[in-house]
Order: sequence, then C-alpha cells, then structure tokens
Amino acid sequence: MANDSNARFSEFDRQMMLRALECAKRGTGNVSPNPLVGCVLTNSSGEIIGEGAYLQFGGLHAEPNAIRDAESRAYSVQGATVYVTLEPHSFRGKTPPCSTLLVEKKVARCVIATPDPNPQVSGKGIEELRAAGIAVELGLLEEESKDLNRFFFKHIVTQQPYVTLKLAMSLDGRTALQNGESKWITSEASRAKVHALRAEHDAVLIGTKTALKDNPALTVRHVRGRQPWRIVLDTRLELPSSLTVLNDEERARTILVTSANAIADRGKPFAERGVELLAVATSNGRIDLPALFNTLGRRGIISILAEAGPILAQSLIGSQLLDELQLFYGPLLFGSDAQAAIGPLKLNSLAQAPHLKLLNLERVEGTDDVLLRFQQL
Repeated sequence: MANDSNARFSEFDRQMMLRALECAKRGTGNVSPNPLVGCVLTNSSGEIIGEGAYLQFGGLHAEPNAIRDAESRAYSVQGATVYVTLEPHSFRGKTPPCSTLLVEKKVARCVIATPDPNPQVSGKGIEELRAAGIAVELGLLEEESKDLNRFFFKHIVTQQPYVTLKLAMSLDGRTALQNGESKWITSEASRAKVHALRAEHDAVLIGTKTALKDNPALTVRHVRGRQPWRIVLDTRLELPSSLTVLNDEERARTILVTSANAIADRGKPFAERGVELLAVATSNGRIDLPALFNTLGRRGIISILAEAGPILAQSLIGSQLLDELQLFYGPLLFGSDAQAAIGPLKLNSLAQAPHLKLLNLERVEGTDDVLLRFQQL
C-alpha cells in the first residue's frame, strides 16, 4: 500500500513505523473492541530505546508500555522521537491519556501513522501534543495502519461489525463436487491461515446448511490464538443437538440465531447446554442479517468471519453487507456440474455486479494454493 505523504519521511522513519506496526500485531485477537497499536521510541542518535504494544483489552496502552521498556533499561525518553501507529488517546478511560503522558515525559517528536476516528479522540491527542511544543507528523504508512485496524475503524464510525467472507474453491469457482465431497480443496497450510483468520475475528458465522453438512467445530486449532464466538443461523431452531458446536467445551461461546417463537417452542434443551439463544427478526423465512449485525455490533462484536455456503454468501453479497472477501483457490478443476461457491445473484447487467478492489494476491507458502484478498467498494 502506497501513500504519497510517505515521501516526506526518511527511510529510517519508515523502518521505525514498520517496526511499530509489527509491535501492534502482538495484540491481535486480544484487544477488541479497541484498536491494535504499536509504539517505538528512538533517541537523538537513532537508537531504539523502547518499544511496546497494546496487548490486552483493559491493559496498558502501547505508549506507556514502550516508555516502561525504555526506562527499565535506564533510558530517559526526554527528547525522544515516538513512532506510533494510531493517534495517542486524549481521554481518561480504563487508562490515563497517552497524549498527556508523552507531554509529561517531554518527548521531542511524535510520528503518527493515522488519526484516531474515535469521536473522543479525533485530533484532540494531536492538538495536546502540539500545544506542548512537540513536533507532530502524520501520515507515515497510514494505509497500512488503517488496514491493520479496519475492524475498529468501521465499528467506531458505524457501530457495525466488519464482515469478511471466506471461500475455499477450485480454480473454476466450485466449493464441492456434485455429490457434496469437498475435503480437501486446499492445503493444510491454507487451512492454518483460515484458523489464523478465526483467531483474528471476534466471531465466526455459518448458516444452517453448512452446520448440517460439515458439522464444523469453528475453533482455532492449527495456530495459537483466542477462540472466537461461533454464530450459527437456524431460523426454526431445527438443528440436531448432536452438533459439535453445541456440545464441545467451547459451547458457551456458541450463539444460535433464531426467532423468538422458535426459542419459546424449542429453546430449552439448547439453553440447558449453556448455548446462547439470540432472537432476531426474520424476513422471508430467513434471519434478517442487518438486524443481526446491528445487535452484534452493539454488544462489542466488531468483526465477523463468514465461512459461508452458497446461500449465506449470496445473502451477504446481495444485501451489500460484505466488507472483505478472501478467496482460497486450490489447484483443482471441478466442472460446471459441481456446486457453486455463491448462490444466484440474479443480475441483469454487468453494471449490477458487485465491484471489488484487489488488496493482495499471494501464493500460500509451500503449496500451489492461491489467496486473493478483496475489499468491497
């Protein structure tokens, strides 16, 4: 990702911000609904004297962690340059304001990747720093920082969760043979990437047919990471109680989304298992997805990974609820008699087709699988 504003910064500045971005990633999966933030401190000799990250919701922010790191090694941060991936917050919440801390520590310069869109901050931290005589520079690797915090940026502005649709398919866009066989289209390495995606998102979403056909666990197993909420759509609450997500040790993090009538009629056995039942309005016999996402956003679930079959994929795309699409292609061809990845969109012209922006393309290391990542325009 390129940004013309990067040209006014030195290569050293760029390397320090890249390091700060890597620091920020250490909090992946553990700080939601707050943003990922990394911070690097350097002295006038260009020496890194401290670094830190926001690692846990409710814990110390990146800036105080970096200052602690420096001071624990007997460095003074007075006159230091601060590289931070997001504007230092300027209000007292679970922790004191980071902008005030930087002023108190008398740093000389603060390089910020991007302002914080949170209305409680939104430039106030920058103003406090400048008012204290600290040189503030904005925009270094801004797009990279925004991408890292794309979940937070959407939710803080709209109160809606960021929705990623993941599909694994053959080169000709098929997710299963005509007889339903689909394991495995992609490699173990690609599946590990999917598990990393689960750990990154607050919740994983599947539809009724996927739950019945695959009986997935939807847990994080091939990589280290937190377990997401597991959200299963079941309008009439007719899924069998034998499903893995309703019986395993993570079942208290399973949400069955259904109707109020279904809960009244058939909800008791699920509730007794410790599974959460969530009543949401229905439309044409299906869960109203906008209503569901409104509810989830209000309770602090800011990112959803949809591991969807063709019906749910079609609903997300057709309702324009998609923010991101990740396509894993295995080196196979299935033919037109195989099952399509996306249900009918009923388009009458190319102009109606959803248009996407390619974010990146990669070959999954050690395999012939290809991953394409798109953003909804």
